[in-house]
Amino acid sequence: MNVSSPIKKQAILEVTGLKQYFTLKNGLPFKPPQQIKAVDDISFSLFEGETLSIVGESGCGKSTTGRAILQLDKPTAGSINYKGLDLSTLSKKELRKIRGELQIIFQDPFASLNPRQTVRKILTEAMIIQKVVPFEQHEKRLKELLDYVGLPLTSLDRLPHEFSGGQRQRIGIARALAVNPKVIICDEAVSALDVSIQAQILNLLKSLQKELKLTYLFISHDLSVVKHISDRVIVMYLGEIVEIATKAELFHNPSHPYTKALLSAIPSANAQKRAQRILLKGDIPSPLHPPEGCKFHTRCPAATDQCKLVAPPMIGGENHLTKCHYV
Repeated sequence: MNVSSPIKKQAILEVTGLKQYFTLKNGLPFKPPQQIKAVDDISFSLFEGETLSIVGESGCGKSTTGRAILQLDKPTAGSINYKGLDLSTLSKKELRKIRGELQIIFQDPFASLNPRQTVRKILTEAMIIQKVVPFEQHEKRLKELLDYVGLPLTSLDRLPHEFSGGQRQRIGIARALAVNPKVIICDEAVSALDVSIQAQILNLLKSLQKELKLTYLFISHDLSVVKHISDRVIVMYLGEIVEIATKAELFHNPSHPYTKALLSAIPSANAQKRAQRILLKGDIPSPLHPPEGCKFHTRCPAATDQCKLVAPPMIGGENHLTKCHYV
C-alpha cells in the first residue's frame, strides 16, 4: 500500500511488492539452503521533485532496497516501475540506456572512487558511456560540474587521495550529475563525514535539487539528518516498512512503537527529553529466522498475543500509514 505525496505530483518511481532474498549455502548435503529475507514485500511511490527518506537500524534492508531499485542486485520478486517501464524486466542493454536517469551516491567517498583515476577521468568516463555531450564539449561540462559541487577547476587532474572526505563526496555527487539524472539514490551519503561537513553536503544536495529539479531517495540511519532534508519518511524494520508518513506527521505524531523508539534516541540537550528515551530490549532478530506475526513483537513494549500470531496490515490515512494492530 502506498501513501500519497503531500504535494500532488506525478509518481516518477513505483515500487510494488519488492522482495530481495539471498540464499546461503550451508555446506550440508541433505539440508536445504537458507534464505535471508533482506527486503520482504515492500511497496511505495517516489514522487517527482520530492525527497523520500528511508530510515532504520543497520540490517533493516534500506540500502538493499536502493540497490534493488537500480538493479545492482536483481530483485527476487516485485516490480520497479520507472516512467512506465518495469526495470526488473529490462535486459542489460535496455538498462544501460536508462541508467543515466537513475544514479547513486555511495556511502564511502574513499571506496567509491577509483584511486588510480583522476577526477577528469572519473567524470568523463560516465559522460562517454552515456553519450551526454560531444567530445569537444567535455571541458565545458567538466567546469560546469565542478561549479555545481563547489570544487576548483584545478581539481580535474588530481587523484582521489589528494582530497578530504567531504571533497571526495563532492566528486561523487559530480559523477552522479555528469549524466543528467532525474532520480538520485543517496545511500548513507553523509554518514561517513564529520558533522560540520555533513551540513555542507546536505545544503549542497538541497540547492542542487532545486536548481536541477532532481528527485531523491535518501537512505540514512540518522533521523536528525532525515528531518533536515526530507519531504516524506519511510521507517523500515527487518525488511519491512512499518511506517510511512510526511515528515511533519512522522516527527510530531509517530504511530509505530519502533518509530517512537528511534525518535527518542535523537541526541538532545534537553534533560527531560533524554529522560523519556525508549530503550528497546533485546537484539534485532536474525533475518534467517524472522519472528512470526509482527516482526517487531520480540522487542515491542506493547506487544500482545495477537502480535505474536498475526502479521498486522498497513492502516491509516492518506498521508500516514502504520503497520501495527494498535495504532
